[in-house]
Order: sequence, then structure tokens, then C-alpha cells
Amino acid sequence: MSLSQPSLPGWQPWHSGKVRDLYLPDLAALGGQHPLGDVVLVVASDRVSAFDHVLPTEIPDKGVILTQLSLWWFDQVADVVPHHVLSVEPSAEPGDGLIPREVAGRAMICERLTMLPVECVARGYLTGSGLAEYRAGGSVTGITLPVGLVDGSRLPAPIFTPAMKAAVGEHDENVPFSTVEAEIGSEDAQELRDLTLALYQRAEGIARERGIILADTKFEFGKRASGRIALGDEVLTSDSSRFWDAQLWHPGQAQPSFDKQILRDWLASRRGSGELDADGTTPPTLPEAVVERTRERYAEAYTRLTGLTL
Repeated sequence: MSLSQPSLPGWQPWHSGKVRDLYLPDLAALGGQHPLGDVVLVVASDRVSAFDHVLPTEIPDKGVILTQLSLWWFDQVADVVPHHVLSVEPSAEPGDGLIPREVAGRAMICERLTMLPVECVARGYLTGSGLAEYRAGGSVTGITLPVGLVDGSRLPAPIFTPAMKAAVGEHDENVPFSTVEAEIGSEDAQELRDLTLALYQRAEGIARERGIILADTKFEFGKRASGRIALGDEVLTSDSSRFWDAQLWHPGQAQPSFDKQILRDWLASRRGSGELDADGTTPPTLPEAVVERTRERYAEAYTRLTGLTL
């Protein structure tokens, strides 16, 4: 996939994010309406981001792996909360409103939701920004945790640690639950918290059966026209979750993970503490070995979780 948003027959470019491109149907070509209603085409590219920047190097097959893993997880949690995926059927002919064949496998036709501006994070283990916050004050987003926890510690119970979504190039901000209540209302905030923890507990059990620890993950939710909350975006992928090998889990140190940590480590070692290049804005090109090892980790997570190969 190109780093630019490609043109697709029957669809009009709408938005391009760090790794996903969104399209709206070309209604003029479809007689004024899409057969599935108010929809958006979500295409996962092979782009990869680190330290809040999109890198100039792509990871081959990443978009396909993440899309197929999301679809598998949507099936596993469909009884917990409805989701936005309507179809993954490829086009029979260009411009018929289904998924163009050039992006088949990495694209989903989804119901358009009014997205809620909250990153819904569930943590079952302490690491990352949660660990930094805990070390600074013994709590994470206002939730007090036991003393003596270390990197990789399992928490007494999973916790909901929301963040407010930031613009591309900026960090999402971890916030207390009261901030979410003030932003979207107490009823919706409580439902997001309950759904997030229920989804985490379901997924954590499934992953554990397969020898993988789901340390933490994030979900995004939106509202349907009816007002009902539904699960959107991607779900339980290596980009939105920390997956660890259960056999290698050892609290007190950084845990090997099934994600892009390999390229993050390379960037940090090259530039020092994760800083960008000398001009302050340009991430470097990744070497082939780092690209291949990163791809292998994404593919291994997919295979170990689903039992399938792409």
C-alpha cells in the first residue's frame, strides 16, 4: 500500500489517519444510496507509527493481519457488545459498493457511528504509561493501586483507565473517570467503563488459553442512530493491545511483546530516548531486518490467537 491514500472505484476519500484510510460511498454512482445504508469503508494500510509519528517505512501485510485479527475478535465478543462491521465481501465489479479487490482482506464496510471522544483503556497488568503514572504517585488515572508493584505486575483486578483522544502527532491524555463523565455524561461514561472491562475480561481469558497474556488494550465506541453504543475501529490487535508470551512473563522487567516494540527499540537506540532526528520532525527509514522481525511478530500473534495462518 502507498503512504498516500489510494483512489478506489466506487468510494470517495474521506479521512486518512496514522494507519487507516476512510472512504465514503460514491452515492452518485450508486443511485443515491448504498445498499447497506450509512456506511464507511475502513482500509488498514501497512503504515506504522511510533513515538506519535508515521514512519516512512511500511510493514508488509500489516494491514491484512490487523484487519483479519480484528474480524476474528469481533466474532468472539459479539455477544458482549454490538460492533460496526457490516460486510467484508469483495466487489464483483468495480463501483458496485462492495470492497474493491485491490484492498480486499484489509478492508471492512462498517456502519457509520458517532464516535465518542474517549480512548477506553483496560489494564490487567502494570506497564507503559500506567507504570509511569503509578511510579509518580501510586495511582493510575486516580485509581490507587497497592504498593510495591513493578513493571509487568498483575493487578488485583482489571482497571478502566481512560484517555482523551489527541490529534495526530500528539499524545492521548490519561484522565480520571470524572473527566469522562463531564465530557460525555455519567450514564454513557459508566456504560463505556462496564463494556470495556467486560470486553477485557472476555479477551483476557481467550488469550490466556492460547498462552498469551493480554496486558492491556484500548477500545473505541460510538453511537448508532438509535443511540445505542457499539464497538468501532479495530479491536484487540497488536496495535491496540499489549500481548505477552505467558511463558516468558517475569515481573520486574520489560516483557517481550507481540507488536512493534522491536522497531520502537531500534528507533530509541538510534536516536536516544525516543527522540526524533536532528530536525525534530523526520523519523528515519527502518532497516530491512527490523521490518521483517516486526512483521513476524504481528503474524505470530495472529496465528497463536486464532489458530489460523494467512
